[in-house]
Amino acid sequence: MNISGSGFYPESVHEFILLGFPCSREIQVILFMFFCIVYLLTLMGNGAIICAVCWDQQLHTPMYFLLGNFAFLEIWYVNSTVPNTLVNFLSKTKAISFTGCFLQLYFFFFMGSTECFFLSAMSFDQYFAICHPLHYATVMTGQCCFNLMISCWVCGFLWYLVPFILISQLPFCGPNVIDHFVCDSGPLLTLSCVPAPMSKLTSYTLISLIILFIFLFILISYTLVLLGVLRLPLASSRHKDFSTCGSHLAVVLLFYGTIVVMHVSSGSSHSTLMPKTITLFYAMVTPLFNPLTYSLRNKDMKNALWKVLEKSKLSLAAGPGGMWNNPV
Repeated sequence: MNISGSGFYPESVHEFILLGFPCSREIQVILFMFFCIVYLLTLMGNGAIICAVCWDQQLHTPMYFLLGNFAFLEIWYVNSTVPNTLVNFLSKTKAISFTGCFLQLYFFFFMGSTECFFLSAMSFDQYFAICHPLHYATVMTGQCCFNLMISCWVCGFLWYLVPFILISQLPFCGPNVIDHFVCDSGPLLTLSCVPAPMSKLTSYTLISLIILFIFLFILISYTLVLLGVLRLPLASSRHKDFSTCGSHLAVVLLFYGTIVVMHVSSGSSHSTLMPKTITLFYAMVTPLFNPLTYSLRNKDMKNALWKVLEKSKLSLAAGPGGMWNNPV
């Protein structure tokens, strides 16, 4: 029996059912294979960026330090939802425990909020690098980058803590079916036995604030950056900075665009397909595109990735089962 301040609620829910994408068994297997490939490519792409930043001395700069941490964050971001989604594709019950559901809810928003703060930190770095190059080395020191990184993680960890606590304290006495592939706050609030206006308002307000203010901060930063790039005297310098800023801006627009559409449409759309599709996009597709966006438009990163690939080939060849140890 679930006892709360609002009264007594029998048959407390101990697990939830994540419907995911209802379709035939054959389609479920195809979706599992497709998302599994996307998941593995995401891990490989972001892992390659981390290795490149760690191994290449030329990338030991504030921008790439933040980029390496951003790639590390992306790996944790996809791991907060995708493994359980893959299991659900092959599961007959599609059940997730009460504790597991709320842990997924918290870590999903924790990683998403942290990504927002990281994108703002990277825009801050770009602003100083281009608009104040003479002061960049004195401002963006190693200690400053470390403090920025820690601040992003701490702010992301604390940002959704209050709504999470409020939602987790709500009584759930059935039904327990969530028409989604992740434990999101909206469906959970709908399943609560009692109205939860405070929890809904707190969750909506904090999500709106992080979308609005951080997006405005990033937009202002990149506007100043683009104006600074246009003032550069050399065309080659302008091209390089435009390329770097363009890749950063593409990631920002890709991530924030999907979140804004999701946040605006969630209250007006009666169909669950739209929220599922948009959540799928920023939970799985954007972490896959981010390493591609940064590496394909950045000459230094491409060179570093080639070095990582060459080192990997040499390590495999020189290993216990490598070709060099097995001459014909």
